[in-house]
Amino acid sequence: MYEYKFVEADLGGFFSVANHRQLIEEHAKNGWRLVQVLAFDYNVQGRPRRYEIIFERKVKGDD
Repeated sequence: MYEYKFVEADLGGFFSVANHRQLIEEHAKNGWRLVQVLAFDYNVQGRPRRYEIIFERKVKGDD
């Protein structure tokens, strides 16, 4: 069995910095595996402003 974690990430922009790489590396160190990235909150040009990163890891004791 697996547990899942959903983390919102910013793409960055004129006044902000993208944080997706930092989030992925941080979660990987804690045993989470990247499953998928979903884009949402689109601007008027159709470009997503934010992403949701989905991680999974095996539940301990459930072999």
